[in-house]
Amino acid sequence: MEGQVSVKIEDKIVEVSFYHPASNSFPSVQLQKLTDVLSDLNKNKTVTLIVLKSEGEKAFCAGASFDELLQVSNLEEGNRFFSGFANVINAMRKSNKLIVGRIHGKAVGGGVGLMAACDYVFGTEKTAVKLSELAIGIGPFVIEPAVSKKIGTTAMTEMTLAATEWKSAQWAFEKGLITKLFSSTEEMDDALVQFTNQLSSYNPDALYEMKKVIWQGTENWDNLLYERAAISGRLVLSDFTKNALNQFKK
Repeated sequence: MEGQVSVKIEDKIVEVSFYHPASNSFPSVQLQKLTDVLSDLNKNKTVTLIVLKSEGEKAFCAGASFDELLQVSNLEEGNRFFSGFANVINAMRKSNKLIVGRIHGKAVGGGVGLMAACDYVFGTEKTAVKLSELAIGIGPFVIEPAVSKKIGTTAMTEMTLAATEWKSAQWAFEKGLITKLFSSTEEMDDALVQFTNQLSSYNPDALYEMKKVIWQGTENWDNLLYERAAISGRLVLSDFTKNALNQFKK
């Protein structure tokens, strides 16, 4: 399965949703689809706001596709795969529209990176986050700049080194990874509609200028994230990682 990315436009708001049957994990083809959609939306002058969400009622995003990681056989393939997450994060930060994340469930690895790259995040008490990369022999190198920017180096380090530990929605809210926390999906969706309708009514030029302020100082990410992708691309070839991925699949 390559996974799906869909777009729904209503007035000034565009809903971008993704789906993959393996807990909304991302193979490289789907990462490219998401990157292309986000980049193409920059040309749409009628839309001022993006809502990023995933389908289903369980996981928000399980990160990288383990099946594809196991198939990586050389440095070029590894670099190309992890560059997919770099492409998405860079597309999110370069978007000329504010991005609001709707996080209904668990997020792992790259899923946490997507949360961190959103400008504003709605979550529920079912949301939980984990950076499990060290447990499989790599590290959250590509997404680290986005996560650290959002919650700080100390909290990022806490998540990274406790690679098997889920952090609760309350923890994520207190650290700033979640902006608004709700007890149920229904409550979240009601508040999300009200918030996005209000936000989309503001001056689009002012929203864009605010977007630039939010991401000021990240211009070096055009190079940094791809340098980080090369690190993960090398580590994923190790016997440690191959064995760990197989154990996780079992």
